[in-house]
Amino acid sequence: MSALPTGLVVAAHGRHCLVEADDGSRRICHPRGKKSQAVVGDRVRWSSPPTGQGEEGSIEAVEPRRNLLYRQDEIRTKSFAANLDQVLVLIAAEPEPSEHQLARVLIAAEAAHIAPLVVLNKRDLPEPFARASQRLTPYRAMGYGVHTASLRAEGSAELAPLLQGKATLVLGPSGAGKSTLINQLVPGAAVLTQEISYALKSGKHTTTSTTWYWTDATRTTAVIDSPGFQEFGLHQIAPRQLATLMPDIAAHADQCRFYNCTHLHEPGCAVLAAVGEGGDIAPRRHAIYADLFAELSQPPRY
Repeated sequence: MSALPTGLVVAAHGRHCLVEADDGSRRICHPRGKKSQAVVGDRVRWSSPPTGQGEEGSIEAVEPRRNLLYRQDEIRTKSFAANLDQVLVLIAAEPEPSEHQLARVLIAAEAAHIAPLVVLNKRDLPEPFARASQRLTPYRAMGYGVHTASLRAEGSAELAPLLQGKATLVLGPSGAGKSTLINQLVPGAAVLTQEISYALKSGKHTTTSTTWYWTDATRTTAVIDSPGFQEFGLHQIAPRQLATLMPDIAAHADQCRFYNCTHLHEPGCAVLAAVGEGGDIAPRRHAIYADLFAELSQPPRY
């Protein structure tokens, strides 16, 4: 097995994967067995078909991953990408960002040990931008990297140093400017995506597939575009684990009177004592925690 060439999965759709060899060439590969375990960002070992049996190869093994970002609802798991250096969450002053959705992505990134970046776009809209920036104050206080941009007016040049030499997954809701950012970082990305889509026989499903793009000729900096921000389940996380993945809650959780405190109603709860005026947990952040704790505590409905 070790004699087989290695490659990088740069796109996937169903049982089809596009694998990039070390020399930059690409070929469609299919997994051995009934189900594909490879996701974008995986390093795989692949084999060529016998002479005369076409050009598509086979994925023989997936190399061990450094990490995997995924979401999970009650029914299914959606993997975004593997072996990431960071995840960039792009939100905008308008439409007003959902703090619940932002919190979900940050929690998933914490659980996967992937560094997150938050970028607030549309700095050229002064009033909504000021409101949105104010709402991000707790995230700055928690130590998250919070950056700003005006992609349509000023471009993405100021963000480029944050991405240099790294593999960055870009997530964001509709209207935040994700397509603008990807196309500025990767000129011709839309055309390349169409080519990949048709190569994988996914055709009209172009916008539903995760795609890996190199931003430089030396293939040292990559951005990974993926849909799936709107529905972001966290059922892979146990309710009692939740507090450890929210830095503002975690900072106080080990000071509670009871070791099994839920941080919702117990006497002597250090988390509740830190909520509100004079404390360093914003009430809306604790409300998000309470909502997620209730959601993750529900018994399965199947």
